[in-house]
Amino acid sequence: MIRLIASDIDGTLLPYDETVMPQRLFPLIRRLRERNILFCPASGRQYHSMRTLFAPVADEMCFLCENGAVLYGPGTEEGAPLLSKTLLPRQEALALSRAIMDIPGCDVIIEGQNLNYLCGCGPELVHEMAVNHGNLVTMVDRPEDVPEEIVKIAAYCPNGMDGPAALLAPRWGEPFHMAVAGLVWLDFSIATKGTGLAEMCGALGVSPEETAAFGDNWNDQAMLDMAGRCYLMEQADGALRRTLAASRAAAVREAPRSCRDVCNELEAILSCAQ
Repeated sequence: MIRLIASDIDGTLLPYDETVMPQRLFPLIRRLRERNILFCPASGRQYHSMRTLFAPVADEMCFLCENGAVLYGPGTEEGAPLLSKTLLPRQEALALSRAIMDIPGCDVIIEGQNLNYLCGCGPELVHEMAVNHGNLVTMVDRPEDVPEEIVKIAAYCPNGMDGPAALLAPRWGEPFHMAVAGLVWLDFSIATKGTGLAEMCGALGVSPEETAAFGDNWNDQAMLDMAGRCYLMEQADGALRRTLAASRAAAVREAPRSCRDVCNELEAILSCAQ
């Protein structure tokens, strides 16, 4: 029986060129809650930004934010319980931030629990983060001026990610779980969506076998691997599909299911829960 559903946002629930959630999703989330199934968006996005996207039902959901580094339970933005926060080692995070800033054409976003810190970027990125993504943002003169604990670093690479990834991977790729997170983003954190889902399950008293997960990209891999049932979007990289199929087979788990529309699959889950 499914008790918790985790879903990536960009490229999964929301096409990359869209900014408004499908309106049929919100009644589905309410119906799931009525059947004691919690819905949990899982994204590299900030908590405030995610709540804005899901405003009609935000108090009724859990949130896996910052690729699993920040987890919240149901409730209001001010009152929801913080279930977990996974920190980056500060000095290494600051060094990574400097390295990103040294790459021509790249900008760094230093992420706290619910606030983004921008450093040395132009007004276009400020607009992108504050308006297009709906994040809480502030400017700092230097990475060292960030006053709070750091949970994630993101590299904004509008000219392509291959070059920046090749430069950053040798030192930070493995320890900071470097992952492609959309069309122009590289994310770095200690947490993954997989560790986030595991901690969410522990906090809620849910077995991983009682979860379903939806995703489309490599930063969803760990979450899709550990869920009892996983759905990979039709447009996902074929290499990711093959990797998931192999890892889930080795763990004696159901093969990844192909998904065209998350809402349709939620309807199917609801029909089985009746």
